[in-house]
Amino acid sequence: MLRAFDVAVSLAALVFLSPLFAVIAVAVKLTSPGPLFYRGPRVGRFGAEFSILKFRTMRNGAAGPSITRAGDPRVTLAGRFLRRWKLDELPQFVNVLRGEMSLVGPRPEAPEYVLLYTAEERNVLRVRPGITSPASLLYRDEESLLTGQEWRDEYVNRIMRDKLRIDLEWLDRRTFASDLRLLARTAASLFTSRRDRDTAAAARH
Repeated sequence: MLRAFDVAVSLAALVFLSPLFAVIAVAVKLTSPGPLFYRGPRVGRFGAEFSILKFRTMRNGAAGPSITRAGDPRVTLAGRFLRRWKLDELPQFVNVLRGEMSLVGPRPEAPEYVLLYTAEERNVLRVRPGITSPASLLYRDEESLLTGQEWRDEYVNRIMRDKLRIDLEWLDRRTFASDLRLLARTAASLFTSRRDRDTAAAARH
């Protein structure tokens, strides 16, 4: 049932959003030469690697870590806008159609960070990674937290661990109804300000 739902929604989204895709493609090409899409290695269900698909938001050929910190100089002008509104993630509906991802599930991590998972944390690999999850929704503005010289340590030792804990707790009580609620919350978050999201997160804690 979940797989059929994933396929139906992803097909509908790709058709419905095709005009937006065209606008984004023009913006990416006009602000930075290079390919339209970014394909990066990610770890999926049962540890299988796949290439995640995103609209390219960084300068072509930019090297560096697989996660993005606040004020990252690699991000293009169009990329800043796309990342702020999560529009760069839209091509992942293709990953869902391929069966590499689901609409809802723990966000896929780069192989270098999966190697740092504990045995318990690797339980998130029992399911397909998703476009959205409780942890990714809570940490929607993650980049803004990664500042200073020790930003990578902050990610690995605090943020990544907290996201894994949140998603593991969610997996223990996951239902189709909870997936639908999470999708609705994700859609609503696109139209709320960062201040509103911070207030809501504080209220939940």
